[in-house]
Amino acid sequence: MTTTHLTHIPDPEGVQPGPGYTHVVMGTGRFVALSGQVALDEKGEVVGPGDPEAQARQVFENLRRCLAAAGATFDDVVKLNYYVTDVAYLPAIRVARDAVVDVTRRPASTAVQVAALFAPEILMEIEAYAVIPEDRA
Repeated sequence: MTTTHLTHIPDPEGVQPGPGYTHVVMGTGRFVALSGQVALDEKGEVVGPGDPEAQARQVFENLRRCLAAAGATFDDVVKLNYYVTDVAYLPAIRVARDAVVDVTRRPASTAVQVAALFAPEILMEIEAYAVIPEDRA
């Protein structure tokens, strides 16, 4: 599927279709890398200690704010990387992601379970890569 600046190839020939992500996303424009975001609010307080749904919502809100600072939206995201302390949190993350991402044009993604993040109450960290079309760059 092609938009004005991104092309999504969800199931390349010979590759098992991905459940909930796109295998290949390519685009033209300005590349934007966002640092990993965690469930901290604007005061640095943890949102939803022990609650993966609340943390995922906060993480995606933080990502939205970072994207906006670059002149981007979730429509411009080409890749999401998930670092979770338990892969059991992935369904909650998908719900939060699908609330902000066009589910017919999901970004490429990678999910990794890690032993720990920088603080024990932080359950996930998510980073994003986006491509902004030249006319918005």
